[in-house]
Amino acid sequence: MGGSRTVTLEQVARHAGVSPSTVSRILNGTAVVSDDKKQAVQEAIRTLGFVPNPVARGLAGGRTLSIGVVTQAIDSPFYGAALRGIEDTLGAAGYSPLFVSGHWRADEEARCIEVLRARRVDGLIVLTGRLSDAALRALARQLPVVVTGRTLKAPGLAALDFDNPSGARLATEHLLALGHRRIAFIGGDPLHPDAREREAGFRAAFAQAGLAVDPALVEEGGYHEEGGRQAIERLLGAGRRFTAVFAANDQMAFGAALALHRRGLHVPRQVSLVGFDDLASAQYSIPPLTTVHQPVMDLGHAAAAAMLALLGGERPPLALPAPRLVVRESTAPPA
Repeated sequence: MGGSRTVTLEQVARHAGVSPSTVSRILNGTAVVSDDKKQAVQEAIRTLGFVPNPVARGLAGGRTLSIGVVTQAIDSPFYGAALRGIEDTLGAAGYSPLFVSGHWRADEEARCIEVLRARRVDGLIVLTGRLSDAALRALARQLPVVVTGRTLKAPGLAALDFDNPSGARLATEHLLALGHRRIAFIGGDPLHPDAREREAGFRAAFAQAGLAVDPALVEEGGYHEEGGRQAIERLLGAGRRFTAVFAANDQMAFGAALALHRRGLHVPRQVSLVGFDDLASAQYSIPPLTTVHQPVMDLGHAAAAAMLALLGGERPPLALPAPRLVVRESTAPPA
């Protein structure tokens, strides 16, 4: 026998006794027709096994029903949760996300955006990244843009930014309240705005307490597990004394915990440890990690909702939940 036969919209129309344009409008949700006609079309679709083509439907309305999403590392546990939130919200509205990775390089992000625009996406969601504000504003003059990790205003653009300084202050204040004064800080890539903001929050908590940050206890970990491990190794190798560590994301905290373990230092009996993000795995680490909760999946939901609002000509919702500290078993008063 031959291959499967593709059922066309015209065949559905003939079977239902209506015009092809009526079927198209019913599929797009824009038809003003009787319930009998709607039921006839739905019955024809079921009987013939018609599968609507979302691209064709979108093009009929001037859209492709697809949204380009530029992440930085598609395999990241942080960005993975955000992508899930975007996918869920866009899918419920009939849109499909197209995911690409910029790998924290402005030139690669720009290339990804050109690829997505060539596919005629209806809008772009950029998760943080290194494109300049000017580039994003220019892009928003051509199609709707939602960007996270920025405070930016422009026509056709919505920006969502988490309160990183407050979150870092919460983490640092927790350690100070426990009695720690020799607190090591492992920061992210200083080219990331959120990395600079988290370090600023760490320093602000010290200043508010009337204390000085020891620059010898500040290290960079690049937001990766290996970076956190190496930062602790550098501190211990240089003979630095500390009773607590605040890592600016959970991934670096996991690496720091491994380095402390290999050096025979118990968390939290000898060194307290705090992270940032509250990844799903934080509660299952040994010991469970005290961390700042950032609602990553909510960020994805919010970015997608903002995009849908822009596409609908509405004012996008831009509020994100405030940071909160989740205290687990990785912190205790200094011995």
